[in-house]
Amino acid sequence: MSEVENSSRPASAAPRITLLSTLVSLACAAMAPGARAQEAAVQPVAVAQADGASPTNEASGAKDTHGANRSVEATVVITATRRREPQREVPMQVQAIAAEKLQEAGARQLTDYMADLPGVNVNSAGAGYNTVSIRGVTTGSQTISTVGIYIDDVAFGSSNANVNGAQTALDLSLLDLNHIEVLRGPQGTLYGAGAMGGLLKYVTNEPDTYELSGKVTLGASATKGGGIGHTESAVLNVPLKEDVAALRVALFHDHAGGYVDAVGPAAGRNLNKGDSNGGRISLLLQPSSKLKARLTALSAEIKRDGHDYVDYNAATGEPVAGDYKRTLSVREPFSTKVQLVSADIEAELGWARFNSITSAQSSGLSNHLDFTALYGPLLGATVDTVPLNAFSKLRKQTQEFRLTSTSNSNLEWLGGIFYTHESGANDQFIESTLPNGGGPGPTQLSVSLPSHFTELAAYGDITWKATPRLSITGGIRIARNRQDFAELLSGPLSGGGVNLNGRSKETSKTYLATASYALDPTSNIYVRAASGYRPGGPNSVVYDPATGQPLAPPTFNHDSLWSYEAGYKADLLDKTLSLEASVYDIRWHDLQQFTSVNGFSVITNGGKAQVDGAEFSLRYKPTRDLSFNGSLSYLDARLTEGASGLGQSGAPLPNSARLSASLGARYDFAVAGHAAWVSGSERYVGKRNAGFDGSTTLPNFLMPAYFMTDLQAGVDLQRVQLSMYVRNVFDRRAIMSANTSYVSIGGPVQATVAQPRAIGVTLSTSF
Repeated sequence: MSEVENSSRPASAAPRITLLSTLVSLACAAMAPGARAQEAAVQPVAVAQADGASPTNEASGAKDTHGANRSVEATVVITATRRREPQREVPMQVQAIAAEKLQEAGARQLTDYMADLPGVNVNSAGAGYNTVSIRGVTTGSQTISTVGIYIDDVAFGSSNANVNGAQTALDLSLLDLNHIEVLRGPQGTLYGAGAMGGLLKYVTNEPDTYELSGKVTLGASATKGGGIGHTESAVLNVPLKEDVAALRVALFHDHAGGYVDAVGPAAGRNLNKGDSNGGRISLLLQPSSKLKARLTALSAEIKRDGHDYVDYNAATGEPVAGDYKRTLSVREPFSTKVQLVSADIEAELGWARFNSITSAQSSGLSNHLDFTALYGPLLGATVDTVPLNAFSKLRKQTQEFRLTSTSNSNLEWLGGIFYTHESGANDQFIESTLPNGGGPGPTQLSVSLPSHFTELAAYGDITWKATPRLSITGGIRIARNRQDFAELLSGPLSGGGVNLNGRSKETSKTYLATASYALDPTSNIYVRAASGYRPGGPNSVVYDPATGQPLAPPTFNHDSLWSYEAGYKADLLDKTLSLEASVYDIRWHDLQQFTSVNGFSVITNGGKAQVDGAEFSLRYKPTRDLSFNGSLSYLDARLTEGASGLGQSGAPLPNSARLSASLGARYDFAVAGHAAWVSGSERYVGKRNAGFDGSTTLPNFLMPAYFMTDLQAGVDLQRVQLSMYVRNVFDRRAIMSANTSYVSIGGPVQATVAQPRAIGVTLSTSF
């Protein structure tokens, strides 16, 4: 339970804060992203590595070249469970997405990577500006992310509600990635805060101490009605001493040509164009067979001249100014930047393996929004335009110590301690410009939201191999966090200035129980019960000077859920057919939500939700040259108890299609003695709500169902690999997601529409 430790108590009256709180609330809501998803190929990943280690640089996507055997089975090893486990034996639903396959499909950002995973949703206002949800665990406007993000074994992003962490899920580009792992369902025991819906883990390539090698990749693409894009990347692996040390360096640049135009005073073409740049350097040291250390530094920056939004009419569901157009009085550029350094030390103790993971990271979002249509009438003829400039920055340090038992007994265990400290800054400025070219006007409102978050957690699990076929696992995590938060406001719209602060502390527990049974050597069934949570925290509120009582809740509690799942995994027909199926039931309590209490914009708890669903996937290789893959997700996500900041009981949760599916096929053949291939994929996503009927904070907007078709082809010319792709083959105007924050005050729906047909080519060479 949260406890308020201290809050300043200025003798301010609630009515003075009403307009101010509304402005701040809408400023934050304006930063909630939409979604633009593109197709990505999901394939097995060949991973040869020790428990918990990152893969070697040879461990790229499993190639299925001409002449390969018919088996669909590859060495698919999952590391996000903190153990080395074949994918089929992991008692949960998990996908491994090979970076090589993503590159062949022309994938360039997070929306592309996740597109072919039914039941996984990425709302995006543009590259680097994303909100991820899995299995419908979302309320649309997120306080804290419901999906955990990791780079190798390093936790990424904010765990509190004040630094836009829910809207800035890591968009790493293909910066020397080996593969991406997606774990469905709560991962609270191993990963703690924010992993209540699942986990997204980027796995990078590890330096190779034996072979000097490298790779250079060039790409170009053209979008219908948009600009030209291009991509350049390079990787160099240098052994420093065989079997002892190696260095790996990767560089990446991508230019997006853009395709959204603006009309009005800030008219322009392809305003969502921009660049992504990144670099990573990794040093591997292995002084002995029982000790190794991996030191990594990473920097990545994404810049866009504008968002991917298109203005839609809330009543008619049609574009206001035309396809891929929006009305702007000022431009809306944004950028995100990530810097991370980490050290992963691993020691084999004989009876267990010890890991120490240390990291320091900084991430930031710079966002500029056009508030002229919304607040110009409020400020009158004294202003011409009203831009909002928002800047958030997070500094985070983490330390984790973990012990993992050996795998040569009937009893396996792991345990660890995790510590993190976050310092956040979130500054927003409502500016103005004077009429008739008069230049900058006064700052109407300045908002500063500094915050601090500290968490210490202990976790562990035990697996008992009761029989050669039956394994039972139990786990627990206990976390204690402390938070400080302040709200500092000034300017004409602040009513004379406000200085508020609050503190909270909270203890949370999560649990795990699984049982897995091998029906035979190639098939398993499992049952799983697991819980997850998001931390609570402080609000900034005024206290009544007469009674001393807060005029709004000074804190909010953690929300939590339990998930109950049963599944089946098998390799059949002489391992030419791989099947996975699961059913699950999720019960979500004390939902965190933005709401207004006595004129204050605060986070409160209220309501319940339930998600019932089923998932099915297959890979089938009837001949050595032909293969198929398919996935299906059905989910019924709804409120079971209404909440004032959301909707009524029975209302569907936003961004959650009841039915979504993908189907792909690939054919391998030879051209003049060279291995070649052609593939195609089709994706279907059912209709979804963007908000809640009757809500004033997140009004509803129905997004129609859509199909999306992609094609790829390529040839391996030994030293050079050439691939070509067409995304959105039939040029469909599919609405991926929509931001409805402005609808209740007369603004348009900000819809994110699928990128028009894009044709591209990628050329790579290795040595």
